[in-house]
Amino acid sequence: MTPTDPFTLSSMQAVLLLLVVVVPWLLLETWRSRRHERALRAAGAIEPPDDVYAWMRVVYPGMFAAMTIEGALAPPACSTLVAIGIAVFLAAKLLKWWAILSLGRFWTFHVLVVPGTPLVTSGPYRLMRHPNYVGLMGEIAGVALMMRAPFTGVAAAIGFGALLVARIRVEERMLREVR
Repeated sequence: MTPTDPFTLSSMQAVLLLLVVVVPWLLLETWRSRRHERALRAAGAIEPPDDVYAWMRVVYPGMFAAMTIEGALAPPACSTLVAIGIAVFLAAKLLKWWAILSLGRFWTFHVLVVPGTPLVTSGPYRLMRHPNYVGLMGEIAGVALMMRAPFTGVAAAIGFGALLVARIRVEERMLREVR
């Protein structure tokens, strides 16, 4: 990239890009999760007391904010890097939404297990155990590229990845105990 490259992304454009590409998905997922949570709790779902969701709900938006700040402080980015970031983010969202739609009414931000319900093994769950979490890690990579945020991107992947490992342990234990 040269200083005269007409295909660069300024700091303000990066922030607007994040608001347009990422935030609507977050709002849609929040709405869907809350709707499912109410129904699952009404159906007698059990929630583990040791879930890490309280941390996830702070770290998840915080890492996107941190990557945006790093990107706003960075020099303008080459449009190719931004396009790759958008493509990675959208591919991750496709995988995540395939998982969400496959889980149907059982997908929420919280670990909620209704006793006696069968394990979902269709959709991406035929191919991997936790496709939603693979999608989440892809979102981090995509936004890090999009925002030109290598430092906070790596920190977010490590930090949120550790939370996901803890979350998977809780989820797997609940599935064994309640089913």
